[in-house]
Amino acid sequence: MVGYDPEAKCASTVEAAAAGSASGFVTRVLVSPLDVIKIRFQLQIEQLSSRNPGAKYHGILQAVQRIFQEEGLIAFWKGHVPAQFLSVGYGAVQFMAFESLTKLVHNVTSYNARDSFVHFVCGGLAACTATVAVQPVDTLRTRFAAQGEPKIYRNLRHAVLIMYQTEGPRTFYRGLTPTIVAIFPYAGLQFSFYNILQQFSEWVIPAEGKKGGNVKNLVCGSCAGIISKTLTYPFDVFKKRLQVGGFERARAAFGQVRVYRGLLDCMRQIMREEGPGGFFKGLSPSLLKAAVSTGLVFFWYELFCSLLCALKNTDGTRRQEG
Repeated sequence: MVGYDPEAKCASTVEAAAAGSASGFVTRVLVSPLDVIKIRFQLQIEQLSSRNPGAKYHGILQAVQRIFQEEGLIAFWKGHVPAQFLSVGYGAVQFMAFESLTKLVHNVTSYNARDSFVHFVCGGLAACTATVAVQPVDTLRTRFAAQGEPKIYRNLRHAVLIMYQTEGPRTFYRGLTPTIVAIFPYAGLQFSFYNILQQFSEWVIPAEGKKGGNVKNLVCGSCAGIISKTLTYPFDVFKKRLQVGGFERARAAFGQVRVYRGLLDCMRQIMREEGPGGFFKGLSPSLLKAAVSTGLVFFWYELFCSLLCALKNTDGTRRQEG
């Protein structure tokens, strides 16, 4: 049901947006702790190892314990309000754009809207559109997740005012360049691999029908998330490092801080000081998050679309009977 299907005219563009918003909302609640840990790892200059005495975080379990002891359970949902705005807005724009683009391809070109290459291109373009729309919220989310105690920003309104007054409006789009560079292949690979895996599963188990379809969607989405995240991960690190620029005083408690003049300077400094491994800091929680979040996004999206279609068909039946 992901993408335009001329043989299954069910979910409209508006319904796709609604299902995308709902799937983003539910998924964000469940994966927020993994996101906080991933961001903390990405922003740490020191090597993620217990052998490094200057490193605040060494691994996932140690990070969970330390964050819980120092900041409490609520810390795993730091930045959750802007993150929910991000997820709901991103989900709505991405799936609405994806459905519209695949429909456009079907109507004006000779390509099959169900082709994996079409899903790659349309998925990438849809994600770029969604990213530009929600980038300011993503920056706010990163700032909230990155700050320790005492807090620099008391709430969302305070953060917006302080950032605007001290750093200017452009600060809300920090890290946009690596985000756009990374998001096109990342989302494109997500959609295309999800499509490939769905087709492969139907080929392997042709008689399955609709039985176990929700589990299949979850598994295919999780695998697509792992593949796409691994291939594009370094750009996520660059984005996070650039987003906390001008926020150095709040990072002092976490270890060393760095100032980057731009994307290329960020890449050079990480390579020089942290080596190639620096480009993959936080990969473990990120892959775990990618598997869970991508699987859940596609799972909930398909489920909500099915529910909306069922409601629409029920209403249509009642009107015909009436």
